[in-house]
Amino acid sequence: MSIQPIRLFGDPVLTTPAALVDTFDRELRRLVKDLIDTMNDAPGAGLAAPQIGVPLRVFVWDVDDEVGHLINPTLSLSIELQDGEEGCLSFPDLRYDTPRSLHVVASGMNMHGEPITIEGSEYLARAIQHETDHLDGILFIDRMPTETRKLAMKEIRESEWFGSAIAHGREPVIKVSPHSTRGLGI
Repeated sequence: MSIQPIRLFGDPVLTTPAALVDTFDRELRRLVKDLIDTMNDAPGAGLAAPQIGVPLRVFVWDVDDEVGHLINPTLSLSIELQDGEEGCLSFPDLRYDTPRSLHVVASGMNMHGEPITIEGSEYLARAIQHETDHLDGILFIDRMPTETRKLAMKEIRESEWFGSAIAHGREPVIKVSPHSTRGLGI
C-alpha cells in the first residue's frame, strides 16, 4: 500500500492537461494501486493521477461499492442533466452543487491495455465526469454557475489549507474550459 499526498487547488498540475498513457506495465499497475489506496485513505469517491502529481490520463473510482479504474477515457454524455452536490479531494471539506450530465458512457483501457466501456448514471456518471475533467486540467469549480463559483472562491480563500498553499508560493489558477461545456458551466 502506498498512500500519496493529494495536490491541492493552486498546484499547477491540477490545471494542466494530462498525457495519454502509451505503456501498460508494472509502473502503471502500481499507479492504479496507489490511486486506489490514496482514494480509500482520504476517503473519496474518485481520484485522478494528476491529483497525486502524476500527469497521466488515469483515474479510479469507488461508487456504490464498485471500485474501478479507467485509462485514456473518452466520454459520451447524455443531453439530460443533473444538478447535485459535488466535492473534490483537492478542495478539502468543500462541497457545492455542480451541473453534470445524468448519464455517461466512458470508453478507455484497463491497466493491462484491454479496452473497456463503463456506463453510469447519477452518482457514477458524476464521478466519471469529475475525474475525466481532472485529466483535461478542468476543476469542478470551472463547471459551476457564476454565483456558486463566487461563493466557492470566497470559502476557498478563507480556508486554512488555501492560506497554506499561498504561503508556499502556489497561486491558484482558474481556467475556462477550452472544450464545449454544453451549458454545464462557464
